[in-house]
Amino acid sequence: MSILSADHLTKSYGSTVALHDASMSLQPGEILAVMGPSGSGKSTLLHCLAGIFTPDGGTVTFNGRDLAALSDRERTRLRRTDFGFVFQFGQLVPELTAVDNMALPLLLAGVRRRPAYDRAAAWFPRLGLTGLEGRRTGELSGGQAQRVAVGRALVTGPTVLFADEPTGALDSLTGENVMDLMVDTVRTEGTAVILVTHDARVAAHADRQITVRDGAVIAPEVHVA
Repeated sequence: MSILSADHLTKSYGSTVALHDASMSLQPGEILAVMGPSGSGKSTLLHCLAGIFTPDGGTVTFNGRDLAALSDRERTRLRRTDFGFVFQFGQLVPELTAVDNMALPLLLAGVRRRPAYDRAAAWFPRLGLTGLEGRRTGELSGGQAQRVAVGRALVTGPTVLFADEPTGALDSLTGENVMDLMVDTVRTEGTAVILVTHDARVAAHADRQITVRDGAVIAPEVHVA
């Protein structure tokens, strides 16, 4: 039984069609790679699945709930508790330290300061970041900053992690290391992943692949060896 699905989604920006009759599903604990060239609609699909964008037509369902039927407040709460996000450039808050950044989702979700920081600090050894808790973004390497972003996305224990080109700003070796660490961590946590990428080497970490082209899912779901 899928935990997240899209059924016949459509989405346009003015006269530009971003999604056209796009359907897919995600199983519990699964890593699903969404492939496609730039401008194909794969990032729009991710944002609709996460409830950030509202599709013009079709349905997004999470654990049996139609996201369109939720209020803005309920969708925001969902993104703070059940969904985690890793983007291409990490999007850490530069004025905050690494541990501040990692604790931030917990604080926004209403966790008290001390337990929030204790939970955030416990992720640093897991991510190979011991000793970097007090560093700010500018004092971290690209790979270190992206590992902080991975920890920030997972610290709340989300059901689904949305990763949009998570290694796109990294060199190939660093990107491979970040992907290996992210995959090992989500397997341990049992987190399902929507992995948007145009890089076949990144997609190879997934259990399945789908391809988006011209706003439509055109390829059958392919199991990755």
